[in-house]
Amino acid sequence: MRTLVIENAHVAPVAGPEIPRGRLRIDGDTITAVGPMAGAPAPPPGAERIDASGCLATPGLVNTHHHLYQWATQGLAQEATLFEWLVALYPVWAAMDAEVVGGAAGAALGWLALSGCTTTSDHHYVFPKGRGDLLAATIDAARRVGLRFHPARGSMDRGRSRGGLPPDAVVEDLDEILTATAAAVDQHHDPSPSSRLRVAVAPCSPFSASAELMTEAAALARDKGVRLHTHLAETLDEDEHCVARFGLRPVDYLDKLGWLGPDVWLAHAVHLTDADIGRLAATGTGSAHCPSSNGRLGAGIARVSELLRRGANVGLGVDGSASSELTPLAGEMRQALLLQRARYGPRALTARQALELATLGGARNLGRAAELGTLEPGKLADVALWRVDGPFAAAVADPVCALVLGPQPPLARLLVGGETVVEDGELRTAAQDDLGRAGAAAHRRLMRLARSHLP
Repeated sequence: MRTLVIENAHVAPVAGPEIPRGRLRIDGDTITAVGPMAGAPAPPPGAERIDASGCLATPGLVNTHHHLYQWATQGLAQEATLFEWLVALYPVWAAMDAEVVGGAAGAALGWLALSGCTTTSDHHYVFPKGRGDLLAATIDAARRVGLRFHPARGSMDRGRSRGGLPPDAVVEDLDEILTATAAAVDQHHDPSPSSRLRVAVAPCSPFSASAELMTEAAALARDKGVRLHTHLAETLDEDEHCVARFGLRPVDYLDKLGWLGPDVWLAHAVHLTDADIGRLAATGTGSAHCPSSNGRLGAGIARVSELLRRGANVGLGVDGSASSELTPLAGEMRQALLLQRARYGPRALTARQALELATLGGARNLGRAAELGTLEPGKLADVALWRVDGPFAAAVADPVCALVLGPQPPLARLLVGGETVVEDGELRTAAQDDLGRAGAAAHRRLMRLARSHLP
């Protein structure tokens, strides 16, 4: 079994006190020791040693909401609200195929890795007929880049003819959704502790999924022992839609459908009442905070500080690149902190709380807190080493402050299960420039396909 020892790092375990001059030992894919350099036993013969002097060691970051295919539609509908943005982009997404999705996903995943992400979810909910296996294209891209991947098989069955927002051309029938979702879980989901691939069930939102779909999807997920995910309470438009259509606000509507619980995490959760916050906390329902996307679309500022104070779990999400252009996951820590302080004051969120959102909070959302999210013996060796000793960054004495409050520091090393994915700011698992070019080609191809499909 391969042994790797990281030495001389400032270790921020997230769970437990920081170690200014610390050491991590990794055997195989697992952390086996964390402690100070002083008094540490000598590494075994043949062990690989990394001198992390000048680096901050944190758990790998966990992205709990994304739409990888949207890498191909960045920069569109720049001044739109969420509903306006969706109406503009649904017809474009209707033209995508597996080649577009594969190129977009590879670029988006490579970008995530370069921002310290070791585990990511992906909510893919648009499945045009006859366009290839889009879910498999994302899974293949994640395998090539080397990240842990939690694809959430999304779905929509409420097109405009049924009072929904999306055009009928991009929705599916209930039976085909349930069949395809069950097949995705059966084919791809790996429940093992060291898994790099787990599938969730994820109807898109109350304005695009029927009550029948939401109910049947929850039953399917719980029968198969996988997690549930959906968008909720992102905008005031959604709030008004739910009240007009269902006579209930979004959280009450989900509660009625049996959708609150410790196996559920919600994207955005911006517009919550005090009662909503209490209900999420009481049921163990998590949320994915996406501050840059919420700001880009003018959706509002989620009540993260209050959710945390009430005991609800919150993780971070980049969200789709089309509403969060080129956003690094590391940067969402800073965005989350600044927006909470802008709303509630300078004590609303600390740098270390922001780091916890990006690590342990995300692991909890994905049901993996026993394996990910902290640097502890027995956890999987997903580790980020941030270089905080540069000629300018060195002026910040607190390395966690430098990571969260400043621009993203250089990424010296990113490990997934003890294997190097990024080294000295460069991808080592895939050709970085090729991924970027493929993402740009996916954009050009999708624009051509969309022009040929639009009336």
